[in-house]
Amino acid sequence: MQPVNIDPLFDALGSTRSLEPLEAFYSLCVAFVLGLVLANVYRWTHQGFSYARSFLHTLVLATIVICIMIMAIGNNMARGLGILGAMAFVRFRTPIRDPRDIIFLFASLAIGISCGAQVFMIAILGMIFFCFAAIFLAWSPFASRREFEGLLRFMLPAGGRGIERLTEIAGQYCSSCEMVAMREAIQGEVLEYSYQVRLLDPSYKVDLVDAVAKIPDISEVSLIMQRTTVEI
Repeated sequence: MQPVNIDPLFDALGSTRSLEPLEAFYSLCVAFVLGLVLANVYRWTHQGFSYARSFLHTLVLATIVICIMIMAIGNNMARGLGILGAMAFVRFRTPIRDPRDIIFLFASLAIGISCGAQVFMIAILGMIFFCFAAIFLAWSPFASRREFEGLLRFMLPAGGRGIERLTEIAGQYCSSCEMVAMREAIQGEVLEYSYQVRLLDPSYKVDLVDAVAKIPDISEVSLIMQRTTVEI
């Protein structure tokens, strides 16, 4: 029976070559610069309401932290298991509501891993391609379905006849106009109407509101465009 060669297993669990100080510093600098670029692309393409300066700092610092961890682990399995066990005690309780923020955070982790492993070509090319895709999706109308849709609301006394005039005005400025809600207000003396409208052109917002406000008996006219409240 031939003896089992345990040298490869010992090498995997044992010590690994330590990086020179200049190599480690170069890896950290590349991770820091790429993290800054990624954070700026996130800031330029952000369109939501939950913007946080601390999240941009997290993107930059995460690349550095992951880079340090990968350089510390190297190809040593024992170090990797030890760091994995230590990280199991960490609990991140900050909620991330936007799935896009999670993708940017994963991108910063990927850049940190690449820099820590000194695969700089993959880190740079991956970061450039990711940023290009993020900018393209932010500035293009891709996946947009409600660019010119809005919610038109107004008050009309019970028994008023302004709905017929509203239909004529909607035909001039909207491609579609459907009532989505109607409720009583002021003890039943006034009815509040809500219409889902789709404008023919985004410049018609002011014209539509002005035209509806001129209808007799109609008051408190408002138009809320739903692109910023639904898609983002």
